[in-house]
Amino acid sequence: MNMNNIVAIFKKQIRDTLKNKTIFIQFIMFPILTLIMCNTVKINEMPRNFFVNLFATMYIGMAPLTSMAAIISEEKEKNTLRVLMMSNVKPYEYLLGIGSYTWFACMIGAAIICIPGSYSPRERLVFLSIMATGILSSLLAGAAIGTFSKTQMMATSVTIPVMMVFSFLPMMSLFNDTIGKIAKITYTEQISQMLNHINSLPPRYSSIAIMAANILLFAALFTATYRKCGLE
Repeated sequence: MNMNNIVAIFKKQIRDTLKNKTIFIQFIMFPILTLIMCNTVKINEMPRNFFVNLFATMYIGMAPLTSMAAIISEEKEKNTLRVLMMSNVKPYEYLLGIGSYTWFACMIGAAIICIPGSYSPRERLVFLSIMATGILSSLLAGAAIGTFSKTQMMATSVTIPVMMVFSFLPMMSLFNDTIGKIAKITYTEQISQMLNHINSLPPRYSSIAIMAANILLFAALFTATYRKCGLE
């Protein structure tokens, strides 16, 4: 593994994101929205950290997934990946560079979302640990979609419905028991439950099992799409 290649891709993506407003806005939209809502909307008997938990879950379901899919599909379409491979950049080095960049950018957003929450220092650390796990799940899902898609438009058409399912199911489950039963098998619902019961952590074994199953599923999907479509 050549760390220089990974670092170079990381730096390249920083420059590209500053030029690509579509991806950049994914990283800042929900953190800014959380700050605004927490400081302007006050409702009697509102659950503790309601907006923080709500937008944190939606952020996990949207930002990492859409960003990862958009980055990979765009570079496939523009043949940037082919140039990188010809420059002796291995596929896993490219994925580590893009993945680590997206994870780091999303963690900055997660830290901003955490700011208005009424958490103790320990709870803030737990909050960020939960977010880090959820972001990893979304990164793998986005990588699978981006690798499978031949063009960025195709990636967008696939990403939108997937993103809406993972982002809005936890919110809809608050108002509908049937949806809640379905949502339990998704990682975003488990993230939502863990954030809402952050004081009672460690989480139940069922939550850990569902999270692990989601990560393994997305990893398997990525592996399958990689072997079928490849990044070569």
